[in-house]
Amino acid sequence: LIPPYIEDILVGLLLSDAGVQFANAKNKNARLYFKQGLVNFPYFWYVFTVLSHYCSSFPNLISSVRNDKRSFGVQLQTRSLPCFTKFYSLFYINRIKVIPDDIFDLLTPAALAHWIMGDGTKHYKRLILCTDSYSVEDVVRLMNVLIIRYELDCTLQFHRPNQPRINIRTRSMPLLRSIVLPHMHCSMLYKIN
Repeated sequence: LIPPYIEDILVGLLLSDAGVQFANAKNKNARLYFKQGLVNFPYFWYVFTVLSHYCSSFPNLISSVRNDKRSFGVQLQTRSLPCFTKFYSLFYINRIKVIPDDIFDLLTPAALAHWIMGDGTKHYKRLILCTDSYSVEDVVRLMNVLIIRYELDCTLQFHRPNQPRINIRTRSMPLLRSIVLPHMHCSMLYKIN
């Protein structure tokens, strides 16, 4: 069983850079993985300390090449456990990550903070949530939670024709800060000004 606050963190991570997978076809349970660039190591280490008792090893250093440029990051991976299989069934349909139907209840202030820390980008005095891999319908579902539950003024914009993003307008930033500040890691405060 996962304590509620850690569940909130996991929801935020899964909305951003974390994923859940089965190690192989024989596994009955799934495991969580989470990656971040080395520049975000303080936040990554905080997440690892929270999840370390679900992990059987320390994080790994990873590298990738994009546009002929090598970058480095860190990755953690949990053990395969029933609690992560639950998250797999919530966030995946046919091995594709989706937004759960009950996201209204799942997107707590702590989950929102971890989503911002993972996928938020400060743009002048506003915040962009990079939801590029989700469908427009899923992004609109997320926006509805931000508008109805948190009363944030946000709009849909496209990074590329098939990459929808959420723009939280400048006038909503003070309200957003009041919601997520208690759950933000100090290294990520710049994202909310």
